[in-house]
This record gives sequence, C-alpha cells and structure tokens, in this order.
Amino acid sequence: MINPAAERALKMIESCVDPKSLRQIAANARQRGELDVARVADLRLYEILPSEKPGSFEHDVWRSIHALEGTLTNERGKTTRLGRTRQKIARVGELETVKDLIIGTKKPSEGFFMLIERQMPELTFEAVALRHPSRFDDTMLDSAAERLRTVGVDVDR
Repeated sequence: MINPAAERALKMIESCVDPKSLRQIAANARQRGELDVARVADLRLYEILPSEKPGSFEHDVWRSIHALEGTLTNERGKTTRLGRTRQKIARVGELETVKDLIIGTKKPSEGFFMLIERQMPELTFEAVALRHPSRFDDTMLDSAAERLRTVGVDVDR
C-alpha cells in the first residue's frame, strides 16, 4: 500500500512542468527510500526537459539523452553528459546519429545497455526508431527490433 505522502507526490508529479521542482521531489523521495516516486519524478523530468515538440522524433531522442544523463548523474553524484552523442547530433543531426548507433555498429552502444539495465528500454534509440517508422527504412527498423529482442524486450515488428 502506498503511503499518503507518496500518493500526494505522485499527483503533484503528474502535472509538474518545473524541472527544479521535479529534481527536488526525486531527491526527497530517494532520501526517504521512496524509489518508485523518485523514478516517476525522474521520468517526468526527462519528458519535459527537451525543447522539441512532444511526440516528435527529435523530442524522443533528447528525452533518451536526458534520461541517460540524469540517471548517470544521480548514480555517480556528479554531472554526466553524453559529450560524444551531443557533438555528433550537433554535426549531423538527430536522425543520422540514431541511424549510426543502430546500424553503424556491429554491437549495441554502451548507452543501449545502460538504459536496458536500468529498466528503460523504451528510451533506447532503437525504441525511438520503432516509434517513428516513417523516418527509417525496413533494414534499420528490423535491426532495431532484433537488437531489442536479443535483450528480452517484446517488440511488435
């Protein structure tokens, strides 16, 4: 059974659009051992951080980046940025970066495994590609689906 304070926090998280507040809620929840509340606050934070239009491919890419950076920052106790990924996006854009990470390498990226290990398969670039099939060819989508299947993620494709 969920305690009343956690229940109030979850209700507040649903409509919160202030990153500072969400970070504080997550930190407070972690301190009290309410890890489920902290996770919900973190996921909401990653949803609102991207400046791109929600639901767009670009928003999904940046949500994934913010999720991995935020998770690693929390775990390591110091700010962690995906410098090479951010630089590549600045050079070639989100689409080419995602393509390269899905099919340009024989094995999944370190970020892929980090998100899988932290129970966030929906935030991998492979999952992002599958949510935006019009941006990718069948070979790319098949590769993304197969990569997710190999780690036990159920995929419709």
